Amino acid sequence: MIIRTRNLIAALAVAASVAGASAVQAQPALPSASAQPVRNIVLVHGAFADGSGWRGVYDELTARGYRVNIVQNPLTSLADDVAATRRVLDRQDGPVILVGHSYGGTVITEAGADPRVAGLVYVAALAPDAGESTLDQFAEIPPPPDFVIEEQSDGFGFVNGPKFKAGFAGDTSDADAAFMRDSQVPIAMSAFKAKVTQAAWRIKPSWFVVATEDGAIDPKLLRKTARRMGADTEEVKGSHVVFLTQPKAVADVIDRAAKHTAHPAR
Repeated sequence: MIIRTRNLIAALAVAASVAGASAVQAQPALPSASAQPVRNIVLVHGAFADGSGWRGVYDELTARGYRVNIVQNPLTSLADDVAATRRVLDRQDGPVILVGHSYGGTVITEAGADPRVAGLVYVAALAPDAGESTLDQFAEIPPPPDFVIEEQSDGFGFVNGPKFKAGFAGDTSDADAAFMRDSQVPIAMSAFKAKVTQAAWRIKPSWFVVATEDGAIDPKLLRKTARRMGADTEEVKGSHVVFLTQPKAVADVIDRAAKHTAHPAR
């Protein structure tokens, strides 16, 4: 099932902001996002994981000619994760499609206002508005019952071991789920409470992948979030780690975003 709602207003806002910036700077430090095709992709992982899960999506996109970089979030605070993302954005040589999974959606919502970012792709992700936190997203639609976070005495959290597969990676093999469970990257729980100061999806064109079998974020919340954003939305049958189990489908959405925002130099 595919739902596509083109956010033309957001696209026009990006073009206007870039044009305005060019008008006040005699020699802009970066090329306009509308001056060349988008060939750079930056992937941002979420909580309890690292960037290695993006390998399948990376392989798909690099085979299609994209330059792909993967952020390794420290997961020590939202500010640290945004800084890590901006550090990778600083290394790009042109406009970027910025992609976030799960809590990584909160990260790209804050970091995505960067002028290098031409579009945003949310993969089974959160997308707070300005003044909202990751936790605020769950106020009306809580996580499914099998997604249980255990907070440690130092303020960092892990996903409950016995419920890990059902809540996080339901469509992976038992062996892969066990490996992800045992190689978790804990997150500072305070990161979930930190409020974003800006919502990049309000000014940038956005795409959204809804994982229809998500056991960590209720698909009803994913759909509600995508509707609020006015995002071009695609539903993919998969668990919360849909980017790992359905890399081609996720890469297809990213590819479509890059082509939609492409404006070859004249």
